[in-house]
Amino acid sequence: MSVLVVSLVGGAPPAQAQRRPEMQILSDAETDHIIRKMARPIFQAAGIDPEAVTILLVNDSTLNAFVAGGQNIFLHTGLLLSIDDVGQLLGVIAHETGHISGGHLVRGTGAMENAFLSSLVGMGLGIAAGVAARNSNAGIAGVMLGQHLAERNFLAFSRTQEASADQAGLSYMEHAGLSSVGMLTFLEKLGVGEPLLNDRDAGYRLTHPLTRERIEAVRNFIEKSRFTKVPTPAAVNEDFRRIQAKLSAYLDPLGTLRRFKADDRSVVARYGRAYAYFRQGDIKQAAPLVDGLIAEDPKNPYLHEMKGDLLLQTGRAADAAPPYRKAVELAGTEAGVIRVSLAHALLEQRDPKLADEALKNLQIATKTQGQSAFLWRLTAQAWSMKNNPGMLAYATAEEALARGDLPMAKAQAERAEKLLPAGSPGWLRAQDIRGQTGGLDKPK
Repeated sequence: MSVLVVSLVGGAPPAQAQRRPEMQILSDAETDHIIRKMARPIFQAAGIDPEAVTILLVNDSTLNAFVAGGQNIFLHTGLLLSIDDVGQLLGVIAHETGHISGGHLVRGTGAMENAFLSSLVGMGLGIAAGVAARNSNAGIAGVMLGQHLAERNFLAFSRTQEASADQAGLSYMEHAGLSSVGMLTFLEKLGVGEPLLNDRDAGYRLTHPLTRERIEAVRNFIEKSRFTKVPTPAAVNEDFRRIQAKLSAYLDPLGTLRRFKADDRSVVARYGRAYAYFRQGDIKQAAPLVDGLIAEDPKNPYLHEMKGDLLLQTGRAADAAPPYRKAVELAGTEAGVIRVSLAHALLEQRDPKLADEALKNLQIATKTQGQSAFLWRLTAQAWSMKNNPGMLAYATAEEALARGDLPMAKAQAERAEKLLPAGSPGWLRAQDIRGQTGGLDKPK
């Protein structure tokens, strides 16, 4: 994937910014769907609307997870690739949900960092959605966030808060009928009282202070739990192994191909090899694997999405549209990112007759992807095809706003107001954009 990189360095001095590493947020519709489906019972047990929680992947090899900016859970790729089973991931998510429910937000200067982070969440996801729809190896998409996010210890909690989050998380898992053994094995995996010799463990230990008392409290809870011996369904573990393989292939395609040998016919192995070949641009090797997986699991929307990506990125936009349409049909309400990809495939054909279908999909996608600059760029392209300068100006204003280009957003919003019928939806939204950019007076 040729990843779009967006550096958001806040107010740090340039020299300091150069010395600090940046973080990369990864976005993938399938990974988000699977993790969210697993975590839904935990969120519901905590009295949290599952749709209000944002789950983001941080491209960082350390074992870490944290909450910030409200109901946002950040999971490091190092954690996802290192955990041994789904139960450990559920334990981590339950613990982080405990922090959300307990209101364990950082204070003082840290709170300012937290607010900055919160303001970037939607922007990062929106950009990532656009990247996924247009890059040469679509699927997982990355967005670089600045050094504010690289300061792992500004989100550290106290030992009291950690113990409180443990107990809350355990209660949520019990209420949801889930075994809490994974939380214990994850904490034991990290260990307590040893020097931080393993850099991959250091991130979690810094942000989540470990104590023997915490581990003993979790162990005592498990001994009394009714659900300790309840196994994780095999299908759930299979789903998780699949996204682990996909993530591994994105980060290290050569290593993934060495791990999943050609004679390994398991679904997870073929999935990993398919995505690894895709990452390397080897379409001849990837395409048969994807077709074979679709034949075995025709109702999996993300396999059809991958096929569409393969075709679109090899210049076969017309052929990419049908698998994207199938993916949208199968994904239902979770098809926002895929709808953007479908619109891209339609518009790449340069046929004005397809502009209406593209616009329909983009308009639906705005419900979840409305902060994507790329979505609005496609929307502008579609209105240009339909020769509608007023809506073209409006869509361009939305794109500029998503990119943070306020002068351009204001100028295009003013242009849209002049061209669109007064009181129309586009005209009203153009007024809103002008207000957001400081243009409160009506254009002359």
